[in-house]
Amino acid sequence: MLTPTHVHPARHRAQLTASDVSLMRGATSVLNHVDVVLTARSRVAIVGENGRGKSSLLHVLAGTLLPDSGVVQRIGTLGLAEQEMTASDSRTVGQAVAEAIAEPLAALAALDVAAQALADRKDGAATEYAAMLELAGALDAWDAERRVQIALDALNAVTEMARLLADLSVGQRYRVRLACLLGAEDDFLLLDEPTNHLDRSGLEFLTAQLRARSGGVVIVSHDRALLSDVADTIIDLDPTPDDRPRVYGSGYTGYREGRLAERERWEQDYERQQAEHARLQDSLSAAQNRLVSGWRPEKGTNKHGRATRAGGLVQNVHRRQEALEAHAVTVPEPPQLFRFSDLPTRTGAALLSVDRVSVAGRLAGPVSFTLSHRGRLVVTGPNGAGKSTLLGVVSGELAPDTGAARLPGGTRIGFLHQETALPLDRRASELYAAHTGALVSEGVLESSEAVGLSQLGLLRPREAGKQVGELSMGQQRRLDLALVLSTRPHVLLLDEPTNHLSIALVDELTAALGATPAAVLLSTHDRQLLRDVAGWPQLHLTATTQGEVLV
Repeated sequence: MLTPTHVHPARHRAQLTASDVSLMRGATSVLNHVDVVLTARSRVAIVGENGRGKSSLLHVLAGTLLPDSGVVQRIGTLGLAEQEMTASDSRTVGQAVAEAIAEPLAALAALDVAAQALADRKDGAATEYAAMLELAGALDAWDAERRVQIALDALNAVTEMARLLADLSVGQRYRVRLACLLGAEDDFLLLDEPTNHLDRSGLEFLTAQLRARSGGVVIVSHDRALLSDVADTIIDLDPTPDDRPRVYGSGYTGYREGRLAERERWEQDYERQQAEHARLQDSLSAAQNRLVSGWRPEKGTNKHGRATRAGGLVQNVHRRQEALEAHAVTVPEPPQLFRFSDLPTRTGAALLSVDRVSVAGRLAGPVSFTLSHRGRLVVTGPNGAGKSTLLGVVSGELAPDTGAARLPGGTRIGFLHQETALPLDRRASELYAAHTGALVSEGVLESSEAVGLSQLGLLRPREAGKQVGELSMGQQRRLDLALVLSTRPHVLLLDEPTNHLSIALVDELTAALGATPAAVLLSTHDRQLLRDVAGWPQLHLTATTQGEVLV
């Protein structure tokens, strides 16, 4: 059930409520008994892994998708920005802007008409003028066009009003749409992955706008920095013991602490139920064994004694069978916990030396740095500055035009590339086993050093049994990470390691990187990850880079 949206803004009276909302996709439950109450002061984020129903919940709240059960009630106006805008949109940028602020523009036009009627001393003109003046004020109509123009400029969006949206790139279309919504100032703003197409200045502008706006905000995002900076409340759609979503207050910090506590309770309940089930199974097995062999009386015992004893043993087996059947395991298996490999370390000489490296047209130089035991280095810079190129040179995959990257003999490198290049027709478990088997056979690892895929907590057995092409992007990224860690590297090269990974796994990976004795060379645009490693030395690349770092 869905109630209609009010045409005019409700401002402080605005409310958006979802009560006991459930949604199915075929035989799969996407949303399960969701309850949400939003006001004009709400700053809410919806999180969860891919396929958990984040976008679906956003569309249910917006009214573009009807739930299978439950009630959605809305008071006030609402603007929705989906992840992508259609490429077949025949409007111009100017038409999109005009439609976004159509109500403020109409209010100003109506105010002009009412003013003329008042000047002509028509009956009822004063009342009509007062009403139109109040509406224009509520919409802040006089400033609407300026707000959109400011947003277009700040988001680096196309400002040519005659340009067709269909001629723009996906990112350009999204930035136009986002600027229109920010300028429209609806009571509620619903955004699906709004940071996907923004540069750093655009991210900063969006963050400031969302924090300052007077209406409610709901965002679906994997951007942990945006969650940390904006969200007061976080709705987590990832699996829970009772399959209902969890709502955490106190912002991103409260979400991280609450999620950790939830998992600890879940693991404890699961272990208790599993232990009790095992105890009852052992008890039944012991009773069955006694029935088979233990009931036979000593030689010379009469038949009546044998029959009496046998009956008691049978009843004992039945009681234990009933107890086992009555003990239902109601707690599902808890989420996996990422277990970072115990990576080796090599003290003494430098593990990695990069001396005056450059690559024509890709990495301005010269770049020099040294990484030793437990060394850390963050490589930053704009797109095209050569961050991935530098990591390619360090890994040996790319030859530099000047300089060299040197590793002591026997030093192992693990390189997590920015994007996956896994063979899609191989099973994940077979691919991993073949990789570790090759490492052992080639003498890179001792057989005792090999780490099993299940030991890392990155893929469940049912996922490891699938072909790579059947895995989600997040699962493929997990497999990439597992293959890197299986090398037991002394030096870790990580190029945008948070791509496609869940928020929970990124937090676990960040903690592991801080603790590992291996040297780490990291390249990332992830703002929260950069905050988390703010104490690490940095090498900033530019079009005219000249850098030297010792760590």
